Amino acid sequence: MAKLIPRCENGGGEKLAARVEKLTGASMMEQLVPEITMHALSYLDYPSLCRLSMTNSLMRKVANDDNAWKALYRKDFSLEQDSLVPPDGWKAYYAATRAIVNINDEFFRIWRERSLPAMAQLWLNSNYVKCFHANRESFSGYNAVMTSWQMTFRRENVARYQEIQEVRARIVSGMAWVTMKAYVEMNRSPDSVTNIYELHEGRWYIVHHHISPIMVVGLYGP
Repeated sequence: MAKLIPRCENGGGEKLAARVEKLTGASMMEQLVPEITMHALSYLDYPSLCRLSMTNSLMRKVANDDNAWKALYRKDFSLEQDSLVPPDGWKAYYAATRAIVNINDEFFRIWRERSLPAMAQLWLNSNYVKCFHANRESFSGYNAVMTSWQMTFRRENVARYQEIQEVRARIVSGMAWVTMKAYVEMNRSPDSVTNIYELHEGRWYIVHHHISPIMVVGLYGP
C-alpha cells in the first residue's frame, strides 16, 4: 500500500503542509477538527500562543479562541472557582493574571534584596494602603508603610523567603488579591501571605500586605 502521509523529516512537515494547502486551498490547521486543534494548542505556552496569533489571519483566529486560553490558564494557574466566567474573555484574564503573578514575584525579589526604593515604587502612594507584618505590627498610609519597610530591611534577622508555594490569584474589576504560603526554609512551617493589588492607569500597585505565621502541629516534634 502506498504511503498516504510522508515522514516529516528534514522540513518534511512544512512541505506536507504546503502540499495540502495547494491541493485543498486550506491550511492543515483548517483540516483539523476543533477538538484536535484545541489539543494541539494545549501544548503551547503563553509566548508561543502569542507568536502563533501573529503569523496570519487564520492562526490569529485559532490562537485567540477562548477555549485555548482557558486551557492555558488551567495549565499555568490554579482555578479556585469552576464557575468563573471572565467578563473580557480568558485571554484578557490570563494576561492580567500573568501580570499579577509577575509583580507578586517582584515583591518577594525586592524583599530579598532589601531595596527600599524598589519597594516604594511597588506600593500605591495613598493614605488607605495597609501593611501587616509577621511581628503583628500594622501600618496604615503610604508614608507609614514605607517607614515600616525601612525598619524591616534594617533588621539583621528579617525573614528572606526562599520558596513561595500555593499561589492563588483572583482578579475582579481592577482589583486582584493573591494568597500564598512563603517559606524561609522548607523544613520550617510557612507563613500565610495575602497581597492585594489595584490597577491604576494601566499599572498594578500593591495596596495591602498581610503576613502571619502558620503553626503546624508536630512539625518540630511533640
